[in-house]
Amino acid sequence: MGKNKLARFEENLGFKNLFQFPATIQPWEAPLRGQWKEGYYGNGNPIVLEMGCGKGDYTIGLARRYPYKNFVGLDIKGARLWRGCKTASEEAMPNVAFVRTRAEFVERVFAPGEISEIWITFPDPQPSKPNKRLCSPMFLDRYRNLFPEGKGIVHLKTDDTDLYEYCLHEVVEPAGYEILASTADLYAMETAQSEAAAVQTFYEKRWLAEGRKIKYLAFRLL
Repeated sequence: MGKNKLARFEENLGFKNLFQFPATIQPWEAPLRGQWKEGYYGNGNPIVLEMGCGKGDYTIGLARRYPYKNFVGLDIKGARLWRGCKTASEEAMPNVAFVRTRAEFVERVFAPGEISEIWITFPDPQPSKPNKRLCSPMFLDRYRNLFPEGKGIVHLKTDDTDLYEYCLHEVVEPAGYEILASTADLYAMETAQSEAAAVQTFYEKRWLAEGRKIKYLAFRLL
């Protein structure tokens, strides 16, 4: 393990905006589960969750744009989360938190009805393991349990055509979910001003520089 990673893991221990939980299958529950609004943010504002947030670019970007909402970025990679935690700490952003654990444990972190919206930004497309895709039916069932009355909005941004088409044609359309937006080229002239284009992640900027088209899908679980 590199010295930079070790240093970041050590610094992570001091961040008040980072909550680290076991990555093991043994039962556990986050102390703030069901109490995030009052216990951490100190307000009643809606909570927006980013799954697989990486360095937290999107979580930070959205939190800057919408100070009247609360944001949580979840990822398993501590060295990546370090960047988002550090930025949020340096900018004294009270509406940002990060969680380190495995994506499949999201229901151990948040209680039913606690999340209002979810972003999935440039996830691993998992070409050989569709059940592990963060937009798979298995994960959507988990998200539904977190939304008030099982209803909430899910956003997907990706450069991967197969993942976009899988989510749209094999998951969302067959289930009859309400499609709010769908484009295979987010930065085409007619869609360039959309909310989804307002924040760009580290990887998104790289993909755009390589000439890749960014896909975007937003839908409401019913």
